[in-house]
Amino acid sequence: MIIGIDLGTTNSLAAYYDGKTARVIPNRLGEHLTPSVVSVDDDGTILVGKTALARGLRHPLTAAAVFKRSMGTDREYNLCGQKFRAEELSSFVLRSLKEDAETYLKCRVDEAVISVPAYFNDRQRKATKRAGELAGLKVERIVNEPTAAAIAHGLLDRKERSRYLIFDLGGGTFDVSILERTGKIIEVRSVAGDNFLGGENFTDVIEQLFCTRCGVDPAAITGEERANLRERAESCKISLSGASSAVMECKIGGKVKTLRLTEKMYEDACQPLFERLMRPVERSLRDAGIRVSDISEIVLVGGATKASVVRKQAARMFGRLPNIDVNPDEVVAVGAALQSAIKQRAEGIREVILTDVCPFTLGTDVVMNNGYFEEGGHFMPIIERNTVIPVSRVQTFYTVSDNQQAVRVQVLQGESRIARNNLLLGEICVPLPPKPRGEESIDVTYTYDVNSLLEIIVKVNSTGFTKKMIIRGEGNTMTEEQAQKRMEELNYLKISPREQEENKLALFRADLAYEECTGDERILLGRYIDAFEGAMHKGDKEDTDRRREELLEFLSAIGR
Repeated sequence: MIIGIDLGTTNSLAAYYDGKTARVIPNRLGEHLTPSVVSVDDDGTILVGKTALARGLRHPLTAAAVFKRSMGTDREYNLCGQKFRAEELSSFVLRSLKEDAETYLKCRVDEAVISVPAYFNDRQRKATKRAGELAGLKVERIVNEPTAAAIAHGLLDRKERSRYLIFDLGGGTFDVSILERTGKIIEVRSVAGDNFLGGENFTDVIEQLFCTRCGVDPAAITGEERANLRERAESCKISLSGASSAVMECKIGGKVKTLRLTEKMYEDACQPLFERLMRPVERSLRDAGIRVSDISEIVLVGGATKASVVRKQAARMFGRLPNIDVNPDEVVAVGAALQSAIKQRAEGIREVILTDVCPFTLGTDVVMNNGYFEEGGHFMPIIERNTVIPVSRVQTFYTVSDNQQAVRVQVLQGESRIARNNLLLGEICVPLPPKPRGEESIDVTYTYDVNSLLEIIVKVNSTGFTKKMIIRGEGNTMTEEQAQKRMEELNYLKISPREQEENKLALFRADLAYEECTGDERILLGRYIDAFEGAMHKGDKEDTDRRREELLEFLSAIGR
C-alpha cells in the first residue's frame, strides 16, 4: 500500500487513494493533524504529536519542534541526553503516521510519496528521503508541496482553467508555484520560496509585541515560562483570525501580564514579513514570464493562510480575493495521495499528465576573464531553475592552461554567481592529454529526473574518455556503514504505544491545568487525576476509559 504524506513544519498528516478520491487518514487520537513535535519521556520513551506537544509545555528541554527547518544539516537536538538529527526526529513522526495508517487501513503500508517545500535543495530532499527510510518506508517519489496542492485542486475540481498560482504558507516554509493546465496536462511553470518563513514567524511577532509592551525580557525567563509564552502567543494568533482584537495573558515571574492586541497593531508589526512574502511571488511571476493579470486563480495553501492578516495581504498583492475553498491544512497530503495513485496508474486518474520543474539552477565553477585577467570561482549554469524535468543539458568547456593534465568539475546547486556561495553536491576529476590551452575540451552533461536524481557525465572529446556520477547521496556526511548502523539503532528506540496515547495526553493536560488552578478547582481536579491514575495502574481498560472521559469533561467544564 502506498500513501501520501505531508511532512510539515508544524503539523503532519497522511492520506490515501480509495479508488475514487483521496481521503485523509485519522491518527490514533481520531484527528487529521499530528503536531510535528517529538519528546522523550522520563523512562526514555519517544513521544510524538499532541502528546509530545503537551509534555513540551511543562518540560521544554525534553521536546523538539520546527526541526524541519534543519533538514539536511548537521544540527543535533539534545533530548534527555540523547542526540538526534532533524531527519531522525522526522522519522519518528513518519513512523507514527505509518502506524496510524496501517491501523486505519488494516493492511501493511510500506511505501509513501512525501511532500517537501518546492524550494528545498538537494540535500534537504535527500534528508527527507532518509527520514522515510528510517521510518520503514520506501520513498520512491518526493513531490513539491505546491505541486501536490495543485494536483489536489486540479483533480478534485474538474473545471478547466489556464493558469493558477499556489500560495503555500505553512508553519515554517513559504512556496509559490505557478501552474498551467491544458485539458489533462498540469504543467509547473515556475517555483520560488523562502525556507525560513512561515506561521512560526507570525507567532514570533505576537511574542515580541507582548514582551516589548509588557516589559518582559525573553532572556531572563525560565524555559517553562518561555514555552507557556509561546503557547499563549499561538492562541492569540488564532483568535485574531476571527476577531478584530484579542487579549493575551501570561504568567511571568509569578505575575500575570496582559496585552490587548488589535488586528491593526498586529498587521502593522507584520509588515517586514509581508515584504518577504512578496519577493518569491515577484520572482515566480518573472521566471514564468507572466503578469498577475494572466493568473486565472490564486489558491491559498498551508495552515498559516487561515490567518486573516495573511488573506488580506494576499488579496492586496494580487488585486483580488484568493480561493479559499480547499482545506489549506489537508490539500498537500491529498495531493501526495493522488500523486501515489498517478504513480500506480490508478483507474480514474490515469489520463492525467503532470510536469514539474527543477527548483534550483544546477551548474559548475569556471574560469572567466573579468576584463583584466582570468579569474576562477565563477558559477556557470547548465540547467537553469524552473526548467521542466526530466531534462538533459550539455555544455562544452575548454582548457585554460598550457599542458593542463586534468580538470575538476564541481557540481553546484544555487543561484549565486560566485561558485563557493552555492551548494556543492559532488565533483568529478578526469585526466587530459597535454595540449596548448584552448585546444582540449570536455563535454559536461547534466541529466535531472523527477525523483531529484542528478546524473553527471564528463567526456574528454579528444580521447573519448568518459566518467559518470549519479548524485543520490543521503543528504548528510554519514557513510553508508554509519547510516546503516544508525538505522539499526533507531529501530530499537522505544516508541510510545498507540493504546497509551490518549491516556498520556489527558494526564499532560490535567497536570498543566493543576498547576494553573487554585482553591476548590485544584482540589477537585486532583481527585479526578488520582482516580484516573488509579484505574490505569490496575490495568482495567474499561474503568480507565471511563475515568479519562470524566477527567476530560471536568477539564472542559473549568475551561482547561
